[in-house]
Amino acid sequence: MPMPRWWGQVNKRVFNPRAIAGGKWPVLIHVGRVSGATYRTPLDAYPVAGGYLFVLVYGSGSDWTRNVLASGRARLRIDGRELELGTPRLVGEAEAFRALPEGAARPPRLLRISEFLRMDLVGG
Repeated sequence: MPMPRWWGQVNKRVFNPRAIAGGKWPVLIHVGRVSGATYRTPLDAYPVAGGYLFVLVYGSGSDWTRNVLASGRARLRIDGRELELGTPRLVGEAEAFRALPEGAARPPRLLRISEFLRMDLVGG
């Protein structure tokens, strides 16, 4: 896992609420796989053909990733709009980088991120 799990817990409790309240970050809205509660997670969301790509900074074992994979859908609040996303799938670095537009920022190699989540736009 690229980033330590304890740092994810700090983000979840301290930084994420501030990022959501600030309204500048894309926010993924998803349902808990066990609790059924609605969660909001600020993330980097990269537009790709037909959908969005998310960098899995904490790996595919993070709660939000497991929730989205279990439900098969989520909503993304970005640029004042809310988009429906479906068909979540894990993709590797090579596929992710091929999908990104030319010149798009890539995660620093230092983080050793090798997993990404790709989701398709639902209904247009």
